[in-house]
Amino acid sequence: MKIVRGTSNILSQLPYPVITIGNFDGVHKGHQALLQKTCEIAHNNNGTAIAFTFEPHPLKIIAPEKFPLQLTTFQKKMELFEACGLDQVICADFNAGFASQSPREFAQNVLVDKIGAREVVVGFDYAFGRGREGTLEYLKQMGDELNFVVHAIEPVKIKGQMISSSTVRAMLEAGRVETAKDFLGRNYSLRGEVVHGHHRGQSIGFPTANINPGEALVPATGVYTVYALINGERKPAVANVGIKPTFNSNELSVEVHIFEFEGDLYGQEIEVEFISRLRDEFKFSSADALVEQIRKDIQNAKQLLGGVR
Repeated sequence: MKIVRGTSNILSQLPYPVITIGNFDGVHKGHQALLQKTCEIAHNNNGTAIAFTFEPHPLKIIAPEKFPLQLTTFQKKMELFEACGLDQVICADFNAGFASQSPREFAQNVLVDKIGAREVVVGFDYAFGRGREGTLEYLKQMGDELNFVVHAIEPVKIKGQMISSSTVRAMLEAGRVETAKDFLGRNYSLRGEVVHGHHRGQSIGFPTANINPGEALVPATGVYTVYALINGERKPAVANVGIKPTFNSNELSVEVHIFEFEGDLYGQEIEVEFISRLRDEFKFSSADALVEQIRKDIQNAKQLLGGVR
């Protein structure tokens, strides 16, 4: 899969370009329906399946106060795109100039002149151009005028609930990682560099990898069964998301205790894959009481992970 950064770097016309457009944060099952339809049409026409996305996220430029924590890093999103079968990803360099384009300018200058789109696949509620002025009906009108076909995909629902990035965020913020899995089509994960913390886990006999999640959404505070992905290996673990109230801390952290693991992970990037939530985080009367609970958490996690892959 080829990744093109910026529309100015689209250097040649591609065979029968079929394009889908969006932020695709989370690449959830609703997004996957768009991507799969795009690939199906393109490959049936010996064409090129393309996702047109934005880097950075538009809200980071036009309304930074509304910019949400992300469900996927750029790298993770690209991996998921490739797994869906895309041939190319075009990452628009989203800036004030790009945001100021009218819907007609975007359709003419980007979709037709730059990419040469033959077919466009979007969601039922798609809006585009300056201030999201362009509606789905207007895109179809542009398609008739500029000679590309528009396909609108109906919403994907689970048990009557529409799948969306905001819905997945709400589930994770409530700690409902197992429900979020149904909407994502995979376990939610976050990636981050292992950084130095206060080394309290090591001092009580349970060394942890302290993860810096960056702009990624961190699930609700609590203790989780997880897998840690380290150098391509998936290792069972337990994670504490919280502020460590037993030690009177108020700084949110993601600390992962990897079972039967020895090694120095500082400075490495690892991925933490959330499987299930074991319990709330709460304050213990002593470090000894915390240690006893951690032993129980590890035992419970090992039993649960024994049946999870």
